[in-house]
Parts: sequence; C-alpha cells; structure tokens
Amino acid sequence: MSSTPTPSTTAPDRTADADEFDVDVVVVGAGGGGLAAALAASDAGASVVVLEKLDAPGGNTALSTGSIPAAGSRFQREAGVDDDPDRMTADLIRQSGPHEAEHLTRRLAETSASLVEWLVDDHGVGLALITDYKHVGHSVTRLHAPVSRRGIDLSNDLVAACRRAGVDVVTGNPVTELLVEDGVVRGVVVEGERTERYVIRARSVVLAANGFAANRELVQRWAPELAGLEYFGAHGSTGEAIEWGVDLGGRLRNQAAFQGYAAVAYPHGSILSWTTVEKGGVLVDARGVRLGDEIVGYSGFATEVLGGTAPIWAVYDARIRDITLREDEFADLVEMGGAKECATVDDLARVVGVDVDALRPTLEAYAAAARGESADEHGRTDFGMAPLEPPYVASRVSPGLFHTQGGLDVDGDGRVLRDDGVVPGLFAVGGVAAGVSGQQGGRGYSSGNGLLTAVGLGRLAGTAAAAVDPA
Repeated sequence: MSSTPTPSTTAPDRTADADEFDVDVVVVGAGGGGLAAALAASDAGASVVVLEKLDAPGGNTALSTGSIPAAGSRFQREAGVDDDPDRMTADLIRQSGPHEAEHLTRRLAETSASLVEWLVDDHGVGLALITDYKHVGHSVTRLHAPVSRRGIDLSNDLVAACRRAGVDVVTGNPVTELLVEDGVVRGVVVEGERTERYVIRARSVVLAANGFAANRELVQRWAPELAGLEYFGAHGSTGEAIEWGVDLGGRLRNQAAFQGYAAVAYPHGSILSWTTVEKGGVLVDARGVRLGDEIVGYSGFATEVLGGTAPIWAVYDARIRDITLREDEFADLVEMGGAKECATVDDLARVVGVDVDALRPTLEAYAAAARGESADEHGRTDFGMAPLEPPYVASRVSPGLFHTQGGLDVDGDGRVLRDDGVVPGLFAVGGVAAGVSGQQGGRGYSSGNGLLTAVGLGRLAGTAAAAVDPA
C-alpha cells in the first residue's frame, strides 16, 4: 500500500489588504472532489488553497476502490470497448430510476472520457480500465481505477499533482463557516483546536467536504432508512457544508439516497469484493437461506442484509476466490483469514454455523436456477460462474453505510442553486451536492457514482470557480 503524502499543516499566507482577495478559490475538503476542483482551478490560472479539517487528505476517496466510470475513453477504445455518453447515461438512469439531478447524469457522462484522460495525461494520475468485470449498473466495462483497486493510491496521486501545480493542501484546518458579504460568498472562516481563528477571502468557494453519513442526527432527519446501518466511511462526513448551503437558500435534492455495502468483511472492516457475488456467489444468513436477488447490487442489497438473521455469510467457491485475488484488498482479506475454504457442504455448514439440512437445499435450488432448470426463487438471472462447486469459500459479512448520495441542488458546473437562481460565489461537489443514484434508498447506486460526482463534478466546478468575476 502506498503511504499517504503529508501536506503542509500550516495556515496559508494571508498578506492581502482587507479589500483584496487572499486567493482566487478556496476548496473546502481534500477528498477526490476537492483535489480535482483545485487542480482544475489551477489549470485555469487561479490561485487555490485546499482546506481539510482532518489531519490527512483523502476522505471517502481513500477508502474506495478508486473507480471512476467513463464512456468513450481512449482506454476503452484501446481495449476494443464500444461505449459512448448516451449509453452511460441510459445505464445510470436505468439503475437509479427517475431522480432530482438527472441533468448531472448526462453532464457527467458527456465529460467522463475527457475527465480520466485529463487525470492521466495532464496530472500523472495512475488509472487503467478494469476489464475483469463491469460491476453494478454498467452494461460495458467503463470503470477506470488504480491497478491496485485502492482509492488511497488515487488520493495520493491527486495530492502529488496538487503539489506539482503549486496548490497548497492544508490539513488540520477546519472551516467553521462561510464568509458572506451582501449575499455573496466571499471566503471562509477557519478555527480549530490547534488553529487560531482566521479568515480567507476568495472570489469563490468550492464545498467538497462530503456528505452527512457520519452525523447521526442529520441521518435521522434526512435519511432515516439508514439509521440501522453501521457507518464505515470517512469520519469527516458530518454534513456541515450542506447545512451552510441550505442556510443560504440552497435546496436539498435526492436527500434519502445513499451508497451502502452489503458485504463488509467481519470483523476485519474492509469490504468483501462484490466480484465474489457477481461471479456467482450468494449471501446466506443464520437460517441457511438467501436474502434476495444479490445482483441488485452491493448498495441496494445492504438493507436486505440488514433485515437478515445474523451472522451473514457470503458463499462462493475456490474458482471465484482465485479470480478475485487479482484485487489487492481481497488478497489482503484472504491473507488475514477472511475467506475460509470448505471441502464439502457439510464442512461449509459447520464453518458458517448453519444446519446443513437448511443450507443444502438452499444451494441446490440456486444451482438448479443457475443451470436453467428452474427459475430462481428471488428472481436472479445473472449467475456468473455458478453453479458453485467444491471447494466452497465463505466470508462472514455485515451491511454498512459508506456515504450519502443526497445534497445541494447544483447546476452542471457545480453552482449551488436556490429558488431565485444561484448562490453567488458558492459551488458544491461530491457528497455535498445531490448525487445521481436515485431519489431514495441504495438500489439506484451504480459502481463509481460517488467518485463520478466527486472527481467529475469537481473538475467542472473548479474550472467554473476560477472564472468567477468578483465584481
């Protein structure tokens, strides 16, 4: 695993007179969205500072697989993949259903290919097209990720790119409020336990502080369906940036949508790769029964797992395990003992603590459906490499919440919208902005949607923020 770069932890120089701006653009949050916004603003000739309240950059980006969907990229063409923004838009909306930010779906699809090429070619970010699988919501292979499938590598590359661009990434400096003058956002106020209060004046502010999944009060208020899910995302996702936008007249959109994960490895806390399920695995609970159609996706299936009788186990086989070992995080899980091999169904039942007389018919019925001999009782139609065959492999899992997918209404360049137009000088990206994963629940999430609205919208917002006229 690559180590996280250590940015400056000192406050930026503020030598300007009171009537001048300290920097052109302030970015609040050093996750993927904030770092991409900073790079784009810098590319456009703006002076930029990124302020992160935690002691390290990365946010949820560092905890993800680093996967960014893009349609029509040169990497797809080189791999012989036929794709375009229309197909990507249709795929994402098919998964999400109608929602309140569909304009972003198309905008992000149309700019996705140039996004990944900009990251790789202009800023040295290490991304490659994933050809092993399509993952949830995509009809073709279009996820671009670090070879390691670790978001920390994407985050590290973005921080390094900011350094090369001369962008200060300042950690341990929490923004506590926006500076608003005559209704126009003109900067931020910073104050923390280790930081004296100071103000940075700017022509524009980009909010990239993620969503509200770590704030149980806001979860209960805005998305109560999530209250029973344990949170596994970044600790900084406490929602204050969304509240600042709402206080200025911003509108909430898709506020009850979220990205969950049905298979967080227990007790390890890392995710069990959903490749194990897409290739043919199933999830069973303590009764030895499946909980539904697993192919609705790792996010949508989280609430089904929450409703099961613990403990919950993912069951796949050695063939699927060996394919998934190409992913570093899964390989680490196997090394830690998180994937137990079982020679027979009886051995499997003993490992998962289930009555074999309950487990055996579950697996037999699933195998019959996979062979086409009968319809699957839960409606599953994509069986990957199933029927499963011995030796089997089992991983104990629990459901989790990774990030919220609702936030502030924004236009196609990330400007925060209110009933009478825009909030002047204010932009929002990533979890602060409305996502493209449906209006509520977790089933609308397609793989990579979180980074698409973070990094993709971050790039667009950073360019637009750099062009703000301070007059």
